[in-house]
Amino acid sequence: MTSQTKAQINSQANSDRPFPHLLSPLDLGFTQLRNRVLMGSMHTGLEEEKSGFEKLAAFYEARAKGGVGLIVTGGISPNFRGRVSPFGGELSKWWHVKKHKAVTAAVHKYPTKICLQLLHTGRYGFHPFSVSASKIKSPINPFKPKALSERQIWKTINDFAKSSKLAQDAGYDGVEIMGSEGYLINQFSCKRTNHRTDSWGGSIENRMRFGVEAVKATRARVGEKFIIIFRLSMIDLVDGGNTWDEVITMAKAIEAAGATIINTGIGWHEARVPTIATSVPRAAFTWVTEKLMGEVNIPLVSTNRINTPEVAEQVLASGQSDMVSMARPFLADAEFVNKAAANKSDEINTCIGCNQACLDHVFKQQRASCLVNPQACYETELTFDKTSKAKTIAVIGAGPAGLAFSCYAAERGHKVELFDAGSEIGGQFNFAKQIPGKEEFYETLRYFRKQLQLLNVKVTLNSKQTAESLTSQNFDEIVVATGISPRTPPISGIDNPMVLSYLDVLRDHKPVGKRVAIIGAGGIGFDVAEYLAEEDSLTKQPEKWLEEWGIDKSYQQGGALTKDHTHSKANREIHLMQRKTTKVGAGLGKTTGWIHRSTLKNQGVNMIPGVEYSKITDNELHFLINGKEHTLAVDNVIVCAGQDPNKSLYQQLTDVRQNVHLIGGADVALELDAKRAIRQGAELAARI
Repeated sequence: MTSQTKAQINSQANSDRPFPHLLSPLDLGFTQLRNRVLMGSMHTGLEEEKSGFEKLAAFYEARAKGGVGLIVTGGISPNFRGRVSPFGGELSKWWHVKKHKAVTAAVHKYPTKICLQLLHTGRYGFHPFSVSASKIKSPINPFKPKALSERQIWKTINDFAKSSKLAQDAGYDGVEIMGSEGYLINQFSCKRTNHRTDSWGGSIENRMRFGVEAVKATRARVGEKFIIIFRLSMIDLVDGGNTWDEVITMAKAIEAAGATIINTGIGWHEARVPTIATSVPRAAFTWVTEKLMGEVNIPLVSTNRINTPEVAEQVLASGQSDMVSMARPFLADAEFVNKAAANKSDEINTCIGCNQACLDHVFKQQRASCLVNPQACYETELTFDKTSKAKTIAVIGAGPAGLAFSCYAAERGHKVELFDAGSEIGGQFNFAKQIPGKEEFYETLRYFRKQLQLLNVKVTLNSKQTAESLTSQNFDEIVVATGISPRTPPISGIDNPMVLSYLDVLRDHKPVGKRVAIIGAGGIGFDVAEYLAEEDSLTKQPEKWLEEWGIDKSYQQGGALTKDHTHSKANREIHLMQRKTTKVGAGLGKTTGWIHRSTLKNQGVNMIPGVEYSKITDNELHFLINGKEHTLAVDNVIVCAGQDPNKSLYQQLTDVRQNVHLIGGADVALELDAKRAIRQGAELAARI
């Protein structure tokens, strides 16, 4: 940390305002940031939509209004070959500038700075025109790149500088040059993908040359009073990644080349180590930024799984970085900074790191949004204007759908009463929060609990409603969100006392033996397997988590991976079984499914596809695979075989009255889709 930065922060820390380190300004010399919060780059999909930049402007404006100090946009390529996909975003021609001006003008209504991220994907480009340092195909991409010639290298470097100037013309305050996560500049800087024998390969001085020259050319083109952030891969998490000495060497060269700020990059996309999923402990990688503090004299930004102002404040107060980057937390809550500044952090809608509506959508070329905030990236389409005709509304079921509807409807001015037969709000979230790695669901429930209070929603628990009780109360509208019931498969012996449902395990905490067969390998089956395998959650134990995933904090070799790493095993014998013949867990989230599969595999869980269940007898499960009989000796069989919607109340109500609505699992029970349930509740509230 620079002496100037220390003085600024310490003077603010002596004040009485909340989060003094987080909210202190940062002087960059030629300009000042109003706080230490960087909204990290996120591709939203709006970049490619027709009229998408108008929606993108509204998205970024909401975050600027919400108090963010510095915004970095989603990645935009400096040329055609660097695009994410054939129709990906590009800023290389003068006529591209106009649409970007809508974004910068919207943000600059507030004292927030915004930088365009320049992202050349290299071999990650999902098209046949991709290029890289060497002709080496990525394991996560079907296209093999061409190796850039020296002439093409210099042209690409010039493209970075040209695109930066166009960004300046568009009104951006700076650019972030993407040099991490396994993209082109990172592909040049690491031996893993750089097998060149010319002056762009071999030593770190040659390998880092591409990134250094890109910064030099950009600085020469845009002048001194323009922010240049360089996203430096500080920990590659892949074999053939850089050593710590090489990271320091590159950081110093990037500073000398003219960078204003260095942002931390964590891991390549092809790394087999989770870096941003909910199971990753909060601030799990800030130690690597701290290692670089003092090696350079420009501000450093720490990143990944920083999702509350309390965590961010601690990172800064302990001197681990000069700024903090939070990306998806601003999908979850555009007002994050303002709420922190008002000492209302208990009102923040916290990012739970689920990836379901953000990264999973983007990797399927869909528009990003947020599971806990469906308005994210839909600011112009999903709105909650005050109603001109307030209604009295009964909501039956306080699961995700019922909670979302209740809060949004009350926000619009309706008088809402929320009923639930249980003793607490949350529905299925109360089971999910117990799964190791899913503790963030506690935050979602805390948020909804606070919103119900602030919005004066009347909550009546331990109250099972009937058609008669509801019709007698003269509500204008009734919303049924009664959730699901676990499905019981027709297997001989399913009523054996050793057979448990997932609710028996997660809700009622019935004892489970040492030998377990789980019937059903969807999301719930995986949750139960992780619950039984990892009795002591590592999410709250960052040092143990790093050790379990083979991350070496002493950085003894390139990529910071532990050599000859072994995993701890579950103290149960667990068999996770499914009828489908496809890979177990194939239907899980695109960006997190591999983490769940790897976790269970590392713990020794036996995953069995293509199962035909025959019968259950005392301490035995009988089944067929490809017509061959098998028997498992087990203490318990746990049924996770899907769900059926609870529609009976809805059907009874529609028989006697109008204005009844069905949402959430009671409407569609498929895999307990909280993303769909919350969005459905929000959309109904917007139009009711």
